[in-house]
Amino acid sequence: MRIECLYEIIFYVADQNRSSDFYSHILNLKPTLYVPGMTEFELSDNLKLGIMPENGIAKILKNKTPHPQSGNGIPRCELYIKTDNAEEFYQRAIISGAKSVSKMQKRDWGDTVGYVADFDGHIIAFAK
Repeated sequence: MRIECLYEIIFYVADQNRSSDFYSHILNLKPTLYVPGMTEFELSDNLKLGIMPENGIAKILKNKTPHPQSGNGIPRCELYIKTDNAEEFYQRAIISGAKSVSKMQKRDWGDTVGYVADFDGHIIAFAK
C-alpha cells in the first residue's frame, strides 16, 4: 500500500529560533511557516521538515512520555538528504555550528555520505 499525501518530519528542539536559523542556512531555504511553536521547510513537493520546541510537544504529550529534553543530545533520528552538492551542504552545516560525526566518504551501500549532528543531537546525512 502506498500512502499518497504530504509527509512531514518534525524535530523537537531546545531553541526554535536557533534551529530554524540553522536549518534555513544549511538547507539554503527560507521557512514556509514560521510562527511561535512551529517552523516548516518545504524539502520537496510532498515532504516538509518541521522544527518544534520541546516544551511545545511536551504540552501535547502531557506526561504520557518522557519530556523530549531528557533525550537532548542523544541521536534519535536521521535526516538523509541526497543531492549532487552533498559536500557543499556538509561544509555549510559545519560552518553553521553542526558537529562533524563522519566526514564525506564512500559507503558500503554505494553513496558518498557525510554525517553531522545538529544542536539537539539529530543526525543529518548529506549523500551523493
